[in-house]
Amino acid sequence: MKLISWNVNGIRACLQKGFLDFVKKENPHIMCIQETKAHPDQVDKMLNQYEHHFWNTAEKKGYSGTAIFSKVKPLSVLYGDGPMDDNEGRVITAEFEEFILVNVYTPNSKRGLTGLKRRAKWDVTFHKFIEGLEQKKPVIFCGDLNVAHTEIDLANPKQNYDKNAGYTQVEIDGLNKYLNNGFLDSFRMFNKEPNNYTWWSYMFKARKRNIGWRIDYFLVSEKLKRRVKKAEIFSKVEGSDHCPISLEINLKF
Repeated sequence: MKLISWNVNGIRACLQKGFLDFVKKENPHIMCIQETKAHPDQVDKMLNQYEHHFWNTAEKKGYSGTAIFSKVKPLSVLYGDGPMDDNEGRVITAEFEEFILVNVYTPNSKRGLTGLKRRAKWDVTFHKFIEGLEQKKPVIFCGDLNVAHTEIDLANPKQNYDKNAGYTQVEIDGLNKYLNNGFLDSFRMFNKEPNNYTWWSYMFKARKRNIGWRIDYFLVSEKLKRRVKKAEIFSKVEGSDHCPISLEINLKF
């Protein structure tokens, strides 16, 4: 089974930049997107090869939002996650036969770290949510987690550490709660090298120079470790300031 996750930074714009061609070429069983910035009725009918479409949209127009497109109907779907459901459409959870999939767009700590307190609270609550799901079935969660894990996950770690959103110790500690308690960073199971990024600023030709950050992930329950076959970053695929990532795993729907 193949899953793909992509922060599209506005699905309407990404549709004009090769989104459908990419999905057709890669043909995942499940496609997860974040930062849709749209309601379903604002987007022309798309991805007809996926019978099941699930959207969690923000009340604020042109903001946030997540969506899952699946070739198989989930057993159940949850929009939001209880105490963290703040009308920003940041989480969709889909339960399948052998696993639970969570698609998430984690809040950014913002310029000047003005959103860091909110982010820290989010990390605590979301971790409890994932722990609860894991008690039922093994969990895979994916999306834009808005944090680089270690020095090799961003081009300029020293300049950014504890100064800028996405690489503070508070955010790193939030990610470590998963990695130290039963979850695996699927990409790092196969690739330990630096210079592998999933997001680049639009400024200063950052993408051309590969001055980026790896902030998009597939985190997988350790219970599924032996079933993980492959994890990739599609760094050459444009259409957003993020690039798509994938997970191939031996699971049944």
